[in-house]
Amino acid sequence: MAALRRPSPPFLLLLLTFTSRVSQSLSAGAHTCTSANFTNKKVYTNCTNLPTLKSKLHWTYTPENSSLSIAFVAHVNTPNGWIAWAINPTRAGMVGSQALIAFKDSKGSMTMKTYNITSYLFIKEGKIAYEVTESSTEYSDGMMMIFATLKLPERIMNVNQVWQVGNLVRDGKPKIHRLLTENMLAKGRLSLRGEVHSNGTVVDDRRRGGHYNSSSGSFGVKRGIVILIGCLLLGFYI
Repeated sequence: MAALRRPSPPFLLLLLTFTSRVSQSLSAGAHTCTSANFTNKKVYTNCTNLPTLKSKLHWTYTPENSSLSIAFVAHVNTPNGWIAWAINPTRAGMVGSQALIAFKDSKGSMTMKTYNITSYLFIKEGKIAYEVTESSTEYSDGMMMIFATLKLPERIMNVNQVWQVGNLVRDGKPKIHRLLTENMLAKGRLSLRGEVHSNGTVVDDRRRGGHYNSSSGSFGVKRGIVILIGCLLLGFYI
């Protein structure tokens, strides 16, 4: 029979420190979205940290009148930059998307305009396929925010969403964004009454009543950590 070996105090201290920090990190990530306090006092049912461009989406879908209220928040590298959030009714990607783009005008005030994106090379302000019944914008500490309510077709369950960040607006026109990987991957599927998954895609989950729930994912990771710790400690006694 193998001799009994007890874990050394330094090892236990290191292990406890590691697990504590991982747990804190997971808990912080779970509350990043839901803890947002907007100055306009708006509150949303769902939220997700989008997988690219340091951006977040908060949203509430009201099936009774097919309205979607969103708050899109993204970091800009320069005050003269722009942010965009869009729905593409026909495909996944930029071309064909019905976009809301926010930036600072010539007077330094935030504004939002609508664009029907028909080309990769240039965009032109114009009417989009969805009625925008309410909109506003904000800028604070390098973060731009779009608040809007859109009227969607009845009985719609999922939409193709696209989001983007650019560094330059000239003469009131947003200029092309960078063609980095994070820019090219700024798209996904949004379930209007769904649960957010780690890859940024949102899938429908009626069991949760359409509310965002990030605790289930972190619980699974924490359970895996507990099992790992058990295996490590068991190794000292066999």
